[in-house]
Amino acid sequence: MSVLILTGCAGALQDSRTGSLKGMPMQIDIQKEIPLAPLTTLGVGGPAARFYRCQNEWEVLILSEFARKEALPLFVLGGGSNLLVSDEGFPGLVLQMAITGVEREGDVLRVGAGVVWDDFVQQTVDAGLQGIECLAGIPGTVGGTPVQNVGAYGQEVSETIVSVRCFDTVTGQYVDLSNEACGFAYRTSRFNTTDRGRYIVTRVDFRLRAGGAPCLKYADLRKHFEGKPQPSLAEVAEAVRVIRRGKGMVVDAGDPNSRSAGSFFRNPIVPKEILLKVSEAAGIGVDAVPHWPAGEGMIKLPAAWLLEQAGFVRGYAMGRAGISSRHTLAVINRGEATAADIIALREQIIATVRLKFGIELEQEPVNVA
Repeated sequence: MSVLILTGCAGALQDSRTGSLKGMPMQIDIQKEIPLAPLTTLGVGGPAARFYRCQNEWEVLILSEFARKEALPLFVLGGGSNLLVSDEGFPGLVLQMAITGVEREGDVLRVGAGVVWDDFVQQTVDAGLQGIECLAGIPGTVGGTPVQNVGAYGQEVSETIVSVRCFDTVTGQYVDLSNEACGFAYRTSRFNTTDRGRYIVTRVDFRLRAGGAPCLKYADLRKHFEGKPQPSLAEVAEAVRVIRRGKGMVVDAGDPNSRSAGSFFRNPIVPKEILLKVSEAAGIGVDAVPHWPAGEGMIKLPAAWLLEQAGFVRGYAMGRAGISSRHTLAVINRGEATAADIIALREQIIATVRLKFGIELEQEPVNVA
């Protein structure tokens, strides 16, 4: 373990609303060679050369500066639910985000990036606040949700995010990015595209609706409540967890299907003309191919359906890696898998779908190497 003693801090770190400084630490203990596999839901990967759990914004600033001066690559870890860590691990400094706290001002909730996401969802439905009830059961922390614009069962976080507070590693200053400035799109944002690695999220502000009716857009949810009275927000959140658990998409130490990084591939958005080629390759009519409109001249295809048509069905195994027996899109660690095992299965899936349909699947989990 190495120790970094703080004798002074450059730069002005102020709360965006009050202007006050937040918790300056006097000493920081940076750990060495910390295994990352136990900190991820997929459970693969090597160690972090340096590791630290940040509990306030001062620490984020100081550790970022330390990494810059030492020429260390920097990676921010949340709940570890959307990661594929290489077997060699990470050669730089991993900051695990542990900033907690939830503050409410009217219909706006300011939430620390280290708050467990599902705990926050439960807090909102218990308070009768509508807007994220369909995102229950998703593993990870609040800070990761704007990065990939987390969405499920008819809702996306971009629908309720007011702003995202971040440390800008380029300018060395904190900024508050508006919803529009975040560049949200399907499963993406500026944080994982044009500005990947630049910003460290420390807080997310959400605007929710008091007394709003729950969102029942998704077919599985409508079916779950068919013939029943209008459900409460809490009932919808719990129903989502039940549905997700049935697909092995809720972290459960007793369920081997949950040793995954969630949905491993994004649903591809392709030109509408591709639909005919897909139908011919699958040997079915165009109308039988599941798809949804995705903007002018574009459609979205379900990646799970493409995998199944390519032979990668539930329960498919390739050595120590495989596909969940409950959810086609979940690539799982079947037991003592390495990152290389997961990557080999990923490459086989991508190549087979490309050959059969001419569609290039994109991995959703972040590569850490």
